[in-house]
Amino acid sequence: MNATKHATKNGAGNTSTPPAARRPRLSGMTWLVWRQHRAAFWTILAATVLCTAWMIYQRGQMMDFLDAYGFPAKNINDAETEFQPYAAAFTSVTTGLTAIPVILGVLLGAPLLASDLENGTAKLIAAQSVSRNRWLATKLALAGLVVVVSTVTLSAVFAWWWNPIKAPYLDFDWTSREFFNTTGPVPVALSLLSVFGGVLIGVILRRTLAAMVVTLGFTVALQAVWGYFKLSLGDIVTATSKPVSPGDLVIFPDMPRTAHELDASYVTGGGKLIDLTTCADAQTEQAAQLCMKKADIVGASVDYIPMSQMSGMQWFGASILFALTAGIVAFLFIWGRKRLV
Repeated sequence: MNATKHATKNGAGNTSTPPAARRPRLSGMTWLVWRQHRAAFWTILAATVLCTAWMIYQRGQMMDFLDAYGFPAKNINDAETEFQPYAAAFTSVTTGLTAIPVILGVLLGAPLLASDLENGTAKLIAAQSVSRNRWLATKLALAGLVVVVSTVTLSAVFAWWWNPIKAPYLDFDWTSREFFNTTGPVPVALSLLSVFGGVLIGVILRRTLAAMVVTLGFTVALQAVWGYFKLSLGDIVTATSKPVSPGDLVIFPDMPRTAHELDASYVTGGGKLIDLTTCADAQTEQAAQLCMKKADIVGASVDYIPMSQMSGMQWFGASILFALTAGIVAFLFIWGRKRLV
């Protein structure tokens, strides 16, 4: 018995084990914000995983077809009928991807603060020891993190899926919103601007439903304005044909097969550009030649943007969108915090 006591006293009988390593957990304001919006956050992340898995599957199917077809030795454009199911898969996915900024702006951005202002949660937070700036920063940071993770993942996977046929397949216009707005930094920038624009609208209106409706209009307008100005982000290349005698056959200049044509015109002997509809009403070839001779047409000019500019245009445009987003965030901290009660 004494030996037992001695062993216990000296620790020989101590069978306790060191505590297991604790897993990292959210705490404080971060935990509170995540718990408050966990349904929206988890829905976004789950949808991202599902969409990513679907695109990985579709790419595998497409690559199996291309290998069996003999691509790239054989021109993919000659297999238009056989390739149509895979092109249709692109269409269905890109339709959803282009809607992501609108969906995130309406369902995540607009209610993020508007719901707290409407139901009085903001007043409760303001009465606590936590500063309004910290609460606002945590809200925006978590929402922004979820948006960035989601859109970066989808953008990267979609670009990986599209890349093998990006240049060879001519039926895909790289300037269209389905491809320009879903790859690179553009979807991230558009989504962040839509979400934080929705947050600002919610702070101003202080009503969730009204903020969602107005944010819907804002995000749709943003997409329209972006689509109108995005081509101006590139440097226009002008190709001019070799001059011919007035009235002779005009051969249009060559341009890269993947280039996006902006405009084409006839060129007169004096260097003036005239519309291609000139002499279009001529009934015979002789009449057309006579008309072109009379109009002094000696060549043709084509304005286009090569596909090689796509990445630069995307980053340039995204930097503008990021700057606008930063301005909205700064405005929220400077002016919006006064409205968070």
